[in-house]
This record gives sequence, structure tokens and C-alpha cells, in this order.
Amino acid sequence: MIEMPGGHAFATPAPPRAASPRDPIGIVIEIAGSCGRVVFDPGRLAALERQDDPIVAAAGSVGSQIKLRVGGVWLVASVRSLELADDGERIVALVDFLGEGDASPRTDVLARFRRGVTRYPMPGCHVHPVATADLRQIYATEDRAHIEIGTVHPTRDIRAALYVDAMLGKHFALLGSTGTGKSTSAALILHRICDLAPQGHILMIDPHGEYAAAFKTNGAIFDVSNLQMPYWLMNFAEHCEVFLTTTGSSRQADADILAKCLLLARGKGRLGQAIAKLTVDAPVPYLLSDLTAFIQLEMGKLDRAGDTAPYMRLKTKIEEIKADPRYGFMFSGLLVADTMAGFIERIFRLPGGGKPISIIDVSGVPSEITSVVVAVLSRMVFDFAIWSRHEPRRPILLVCEEAHRYIPNERNADASSVGRILGRIAKEGRKYGVSLGLITQRPSDLAEGVLSQCGTIIAMRLNNDRDQAFVRAAMPEGARGFLDAIPALRNRECIICGEGVAIPIRVAFDGLEEVKRPASEDPVFSALWTEVGGEDEIIARTITRWRAQGR
Repeated sequence: MIEMPGGHAFATPAPPRAASPRDPIGIVIEIAGSCGRVVFDPGRLAALERQDDPIVAAAGSVGSQIKLRVGGVWLVASVRSLELADDGERIVALVDFLGEGDASPRTDVLARFRRGVTRYPMPGCHVHPVATADLRQIYATEDRAHIEIGTVHPTRDIRAALYVDAMLGKHFALLGSTGTGKSTSAALILHRICDLAPQGHILMIDPHGEYAAAFKTNGAIFDVSNLQMPYWLMNFAEHCEVFLTTTGSSRQADADILAKCLLLARGKGRLGQAIAKLTVDAPVPYLLSDLTAFIQLEMGKLDRAGDTAPYMRLKTKIEEIKADPRYGFMFSGLLVADTMAGFIERIFRLPGGGKPISIIDVSGVPSEITSVVVAVLSRMVFDFAIWSRHEPRRPILLVCEEAHRYIPNERNADASSVGRILGRIAKEGRKYGVSLGLITQRPSDLAEGVLSQCGTIIAMRLNNDRDQAFVRAAMPEGARGFLDAIPALRNRECIICGEGVAIPIRVAFDGLEEVKRPASEDPVFSALWTEVGGEDEIIARTITRWRAQGR
């Protein structure tokens, strides 16, 4: 049985026509550390539905905000859940406290909103609806660097902004099921960041070739035709993923041979000879022919223990990769020169020349080494940040689309180097000026703990119960009231919570010009299936590209 202290406050409710946003709509009945319970008067809530202000009209609904006067401040809370009281006349709400703002002596509008609570209300404290004027103060960006991405639901004129430094400083994640407008929303956010910082440094891994169309004017586009990523940039673990084909104890034997011969090959060149303590991980150029020559030499030694099978496996695999034209963007004989400085300059946009984002289209990379390519690029971002600590800082944003493919959870884990480096960036990257942006449609398939490292979560509609539960666990306590709305969000709507916003908000994204959208539109079957003619030419051209692997 729910007791109703202070129930006399609603003994004679005001008639609907006299309802005012300044009138209380409920009272506090219970207070805890970060939440409390409130009793609403249904009559007063119904009367407010006639208000012109859409924020006041929605007072008391799940996800809406309320305010409580505590001394000289307004305490702001979000409604998490509602239930009918045992008497069947009043509504009991569970609310999460978000922050507080100064109470103006002349008006009811709060000012100077800040996150956190310094003084809690007592049971019996009156509850008031939040108005549009209050929200303008809550969402005011002041003088902090920010990007505007849409409007605050359900208003049409209050702009929703993301604080760039807070969002990038502690990583962010964009989550949403297929077809919710996730790719377009990601492009919108990145375009806004590029507009704010045209000399920035952004690297995006694009596994489907969607984003090249969106950043033709303000980005540098790289694919297998122009990436030119030297194989010798790989560290030893990445070499093992490419060159080793065995498992178990045989793999360890192969790895020992590769480590010895790779170190000899790196040390043979002029650059390797100049380094006193050369390691097998050092990005020093070497020739694949030298590597195979050292493997051949080791195999022919009289004091060698064991059979020649491991040596032959290694040598055969290296020769196979050298001869495969699909691997030419990485294992070409033209990539043996010391081009590391130029590669870093191109890929990291140092300087960017007004094009601050690099789109790395890995859709044409052979599937067997896609994860290795992503691992090399991600690790170079992190290693560059570590080894440039004593230089003028150049923070880098690494955006990873389809992140669940590269940072899988234990159930899907494959112990790949890309998962290890992205997990390390999530945990340690902010210390060195590396920001991580994760985009995924299956957050439950991400490695446990990675999503919790993201300080800002942008959640679009998620249809899967397991994904919703995963996001619920990662969201801060104050955002729980919004969670029930995630399955019911419309396309291009989201819930944003965390460091990048003042308080959790529901946002309708801005529209994006056609030329700035990624190539991810759904096919219109009803229209496309009415088109006929030219099938022979379509098939012929497709087969030509298919056989040439896009070349």
C-alpha cells in the first residue's frame, strides 16, 4: 500500500482552464541518492495538455523533465517510470535526478544549469513542470565548442548540441539497427566536426564503401587502388596472422622461425643497421625476398633440429602472397622504400589542407587480411600518439564502422590483433590524445567493457532485446527513463547521454544534403523491379569487374 503524505495538496484541484505551468503537479514522497518517487495529480496533468508549450503539455510522461524548488535552486529530474497508485486516483513516478540551476527571484525559469545535485529535496516538496524556457537554459551551450546536430524532442526550435571536447575526449558510440539512418547520422556528425575543425585529423574505417560519396569535397578517399600501405609496417603479431597457417604447437614453431628470420631481414637494410637495438616489431623496411632467403638459409643449416615442413610452409605462403594481385596494395615490390613519413602524412591528414577526414574503404581488401589492415591502421594511430608525446599535440579521431566485426565479445572472439589494439585504444587512448568512435548495429556483439569506455552513447532504434539490455547496462543511471523509448524511436531519431550532452536527451537529427549522404540508401524494390532492358550489358560489365577483382 503506497502512503500518500501531503495528499491534501491536491484536495481541491484547479479547474483545467485555470491551469498554469507555475502550479505544482505533484509532490515528492521518497528520496534516495540518485532517484526518488513522486506522486502526480492526474487532473492537473490533464489540464496541462491544453498548454501551447509542448514541453509543458508533455509534463509527467516517461522521459519528460520536472523541476523541484530546493532553497535557491531548481532541481531537475527525469521521469523514468509511471504506475497507478493503490487508491486508483494518483500516479506514482520513479524519477532520476539530473542536475540543478539557479532559481531567478523574478521568474520561474532556471538559469546556469549544471550537472549533479548538491542539495536534495525533502518528502512533501512540490513538483513543477519544466517549460521550453527552462530547456533553453538546460541545453544552452554557453561558450563551449559544440556541434548542432538536430532538435530536442518534442520541440521544433531548441537545438540539440554535442560538446565536441567532452565527446571526443572520452570516446563515443553510435548504435542503431539496420535501416534506422545510422550511416547518414554518422556522416552528419562527422561533417559537423569537419566544419568546426577543418584542420582536424580524422581516420574512418569504412568496410562497405559507403562514405566515400559523402566526403568527396572535404575528405581524402583511400581504397586498394591508392592506399599503398607497406607490408613492413606490420608488427610481429600481424605478420603471424598473415603468414602463419597452422594452429597449436605447430603454429608456435612456425612463429619462432618467422621471428628469427624477420629480425634478420629487418636488420639487413641500411636503416635497420643504424638501429642499435632493433626489435622484430620495429617498422623498418625489408625485402620479402630477403625474408624468404633467410628462411631458406635457416632450413639448410646442418645444426637445425626437426624437419623442414615449417620452413616450407612459411616460404610457400610468402611466395603465394607476393604473386597474388589482390594483395598488391600492400605487398607490392614498389612498397619497399622508406615511405612511412609520407604514409602518416597522407592518412592522418598532417596537414589536412582543409580536408580533415580520411576515408579508408576496405571493401576491396581480401577478406582474409581485412582485420590485419584495420589492425595496422589502428595501431599506427595509437603508436604515433605514444611516440609523439613530447611533440606538439595532434589528437586523432579513429572512427570504426561495423565495430562488432573488429572487437567481438568472448562468444565470437578470434584473438585477432585488431580486437586487442581497439580494446587498448578504448581503455587508454584518451591519455595519449586518441579518440575512438564506434558505430555498430549489434552492440551486444561488442567485447564486454568496450561500450562502457565510451563516455557518450548515441542510441538509435534497437529492435533486438539483447542489444537493448546491453545498452541499458552501459547507460548512466539518469538516462534510464529514456530506455523504453529506444525500440519506438523513429528513423533518424536517437537518445544521447553521457559526457557530450548536458543531460540525456531525445534528438531528431537534421536533414543532410544529398551530396553529403553516404551511399547506403535502401533499394526501392517496387520501382526497380519495373525496369527492364540492357541486362546483357550489365552482366558483361559485372563479370569483367568480377574477374579482375575490381581492377
